[in-house]
Amino acid sequence: MTRRLFLTAVPVKAVMDKKVLIAMSGGVDSSVAAFLTRQAGYDCIGVTMKLFQNEDIGVSKVKTCCSLDDVEDARSVARHLGIPYYVFNFSRDFKVQVIDRFVAAYESGTTPNPCIDCNRYLKFGCLFQRAKALGFETIATGHYARIEMRSGRYILKKALDKSKDQSYVLYMLTQEQLAQIRFPLGELSKSEVRSIAETQGFCNSEKPDSQDICFIPDGDYAAFLEQYTGKPYQTGDVLDLFGQVIGHHRGAVQYTTGQRKGLGLALNKPVYVCRKDMTANTVTVGPEQALYSQELWADDVNWIAIDHLSAPMRVYAKIRYRQTEQPSTVYPDESGKIRLLFDKPQRAITAGQAVVLYDGDTVVGGGMIC
Repeated sequence: MTRRLFLTAVPVKAVMDKKVLIAMSGGVDSSVAAFLTRQAGYDCIGVTMKLFQNEDIGVSKVKTCCSLDDVEDARSVARHLGIPYYVFNFSRDFKVQVIDRFVAAYESGTTPNPCIDCNRYLKFGCLFQRAKALGFETIATGHYARIEMRSGRYILKKALDKSKDQSYVLYMLTQEQLAQIRFPLGELSKSEVRSIAETQGFCNSEKPDSQDICFIPDGDYAAFLEQYTGKPYQTGDVLDLFGQVIGHHRGAVQYTTGQRKGLGLALNKPVYVCRKDMTANTVTVGPEQALYSQELWADDVNWIAIDHLSAPMRVYAKIRYRQTEQPSTVYPDESGKIRLLFDKPQRAITAGQAVVLYDGDTVVGGGMIC
């Protein structure tokens, strides 16, 4: 049963690719992806990417996705499957391409998504290069998504288990990359994945999913920024929508669009962060209705289902990972950016986040909100 599911989840070209490098995080998803790949008859190796030392991010002996426990869990599964296993140190690349970008984004006033950068630059960047150097043309991961061939193009589609679908954080994949990626879990539910892991006797069959940013396990990104940069962020004025000072903030980097809690304002009505001015070091707040907007612009656009956008197109768009897609129209621009006009105003459209466009289950493309 699992072999059938794996083979139907990838293009026919997969039968030609016999050597597969499997990205193994130590979690249950990548472990079952490794099992399905091995069961389908591929020549495999398992690889864990070492992304940072806990001490480098101010964490001492706390369990993260790069912990020794995770490496040992991945190694145990690889041994169980009878495949070679390696740990690749990508900590320098991770610092430059993910952590430093994360810090720079917050310092410029935007709200980044480090998981997207990790996929773009590490999992499907550095790891791809290392795989090719080792003679592996194909990578398999535990992402919940599907890849199909349609009219000569590789198409990225949502996973069948919509509650676990990860297509939003994969919108940046190119045609070349999609041709060399396998997502064995695309047609499985999470419960089926755990059932397979339990049946195989994997040590991590009941291991909980990671919920936080891997290099900020306690979720306190403001404290991380100060610890990582070694500098305190200056206090400044909190303004109302008319530009009047109504309070003071503890550093503009600590606030994001739509935030209500932790503002430290004694007002007789709730207010939300509406915008930030990093040059003036101000945070502007207002009522919830001030958060709604019907339009956004995005750059750094990647198209998957189409080669390029030459005319307005009806799509369904989502501006954050857990949001339901919203009906909208996307317009091309000479600058290479796109303009998106929603049918209904959307709450807290946030610069630095991704907007991903869908046509049903198919990812049309996406870009970075600016």
